[in-house]
Amino acid sequence: MLQEHRLTTLDSGVRVVTEAMPSVRSVSLGFWIGTGSRGERDSEAGLSHLLEHLLFKGSEKYASLEIDQIFDGMGAELNAGTGKETTSVYARVIDEHVAEAFDVMADMVFRPALNDVESERAVILEEIAMYEDDPQEKVFDLFGEAVFGDHPLGRAIIGRASVIAETPVDQIARFHAERYQPSNVVIAAAGAVDHDAFVELADRVIAERTGDTAPRPLPAGASRHARRCFERKDTEQYHVCLGGAGLARHDERRFALRVLDNVFGGTSSSRLFQEVRERRGLAYAVYSFTSAYQDTGQIGLYIGTRPDNIDEGLSVVATELTRLREEPATTEELARAKENLKGRVVLAMESTGARMNRLGAELLAGMPLLSLDETVERIDAVSLEDLSGLVDELWSAERLSAAGIGPDGARFEEALGSLAPALVESR
Repeated sequence: MLQEHRLTTLDSGVRVVTEAMPSVRSVSLGFWIGTGSRGERDSEAGLSHLLEHLLFKGSEKYASLEIDQIFDGMGAELNAGTGKETTSVYARVIDEHVAEAFDVMADMVFRPALNDVESERAVILEEIAMYEDDPQEKVFDLFGEAVFGDHPLGRAIIGRASVIAETPVDQIARFHAERYQPSNVVIAAAGAVDHDAFVELADRVIAERTGDTAPRPLPAGASRHARRCFERKDTEQYHVCLGGAGLARHDERRFALRVLDNVFGGTSSSRLFQEVRERRGLAYAVYSFTSAYQDTGQIGLYIGTRPDNIDEGLSVVATELTRLREEPATTEELARAKENLKGRVVLAMESTGARMNRLGAELLAGMPLLSLDETVERIDAVSLEDLSGLVDELWSAERLSAAGIGPDGARFEEALGSLAPALVESR
């Protein structure tokens, strides 16, 4: 089998990983930094997100407008994202523009000028206000609080308005210096890329821009207690999440969890979608989901439904949870879920962006970079017994937390009665 990726660690400590796709002319390029909202103290809540925004406001070498003009001139789009444990800056360019794009992105990541801070504070405060008006999104952060309590994993990535508005620039600079260190950075590229030439480029560009100190370790995982969280808001629907702690990123059962999620609520043929939406018309949006972190994870389901339907909607969810515990999947469901996952994996690998994201995220997290064949084999190996074990552990009643946003907390509590006898800590 041809090697799908190549990895080199530079003298600076930066890891460079590439995957060549000879049939394309584009390159997806990403800088992955091991920092996110989980690594923030309470007094820093939101600084990872603020800093991500400020990277675009100019660097020592490039002004903000110049960055925009350079990428517009390439016909490319530059973007970034902040997560619980990572921050990424990424772009897709044609092969002849890789060197110029890399130089700009490296300067942004390692030498931000931290200019125009006040205007960007205002932008993020507007983003927070917009987010507060979107209960379908906000309920997931409320759910994180229900599952993880006051641990940083339970906080919103977007941050707190007071931190965004009041943190001095010198503190933001220290925050950057502590986290954006070479040993805490992975650079990934996929597409029309030659590994040796790309490593030479990276080594030359980064060596002049970096020093290194040890990055701050992540706080240990949160305790797992079932809780309820509710926020009253005058909405047309109740937005409800139910679930609990899941599997850590390195857990070998992660492939079985993906199959289980697929059967339960991850596709249009899944149990939740068919029973709640297709057969009864009780919701437009209903699905299950999973996420994984270094030492824990999260599993859950979401349903948005009108007050007239919340009792029946949650009753159907309760029935499906009981069914899941009694029979996690039929033989037919298991086979269909496996084929769905394999198909999605294979189709995603035709995208330079998907390949770059896989390389950067998994290497930064210390995950093995499995080949496509190895991934397919892991999915094929999932058995009905594997699913049963996961349901018993993750979806047991005493582990389930709930979060809701809607017009009446008492109504929410009443509707939960059919499925939540063990949601033990109400607030």
